[in-house]
Amino acid sequence: MKESIYIETSVVSYYVSKPSRDLIVLAHQQITWEWWPKAVKRFNAYISEVVVEEAAAGNKESAEKRLKELKGFSHLELTERVEQIAHIYMEKLTIPKKALRDAAHLAVASVHNIDYLVTWNCVHLANGEIIKRLLKLNEKLKIKTPVICTPEELMEG
Repeated sequence: MKESIYIETSVVSYYVSKPSRDLIVLAHQQITWEWWPKAVKRFNAYISEVVVEEAAAGNKESAEKRLKELKGFSHLELTERVEQIAHIYMEKLTIPKKALRDAAHLAVASVHNIDYLVTWNCVHLANGEIIKRLLKLNEKLKIKTPVICTPEELMEG
C-alpha cells in the first residue's frame, strides 16, 4: 500500500515558478522539479481547500499554473475537528495569527492521519522546534503526527 503525502502550497509554488536568481531557492526548485512527477506516482497525494486558496492567490498567471497542477488531487476535508486542532496549534505552538493557514496545514495532515506533510516552509512547518512541540502536543491529543519534511527528504534513494 502506498504511503500518503499532504502537499503544502510552497511545493507546488516552487514546481511551477520560473527559475529564481536566489541560488537556494533555485536549488529547492530543481529538487522539486525532479521530485514532483515521481512523488505523485509513488504516494497517495492529497491537498486541502487551504492549499487551493493559497495557490489561487497572487499573480493571475502563476495562480493558474499552480491550480492546473493541483487539479485531480484528492482533497482532505476541513472538518470541525481540523478547525479545532488548528486553533489549538496556533495557541500551543505559538504560531502567529498571520500564519493561521500554516496551522491549518498541520491540522489537516494530522487529523487525517497523513504519513508525510511535504513543504518548503521552514519557518512554521519544517522547523525542528515546532516539530518537537507538535509531537508532544499531538501525543497529548492522541493524534498521529505526520513526518514533516521537504521534497529533498523524500527523494527516492
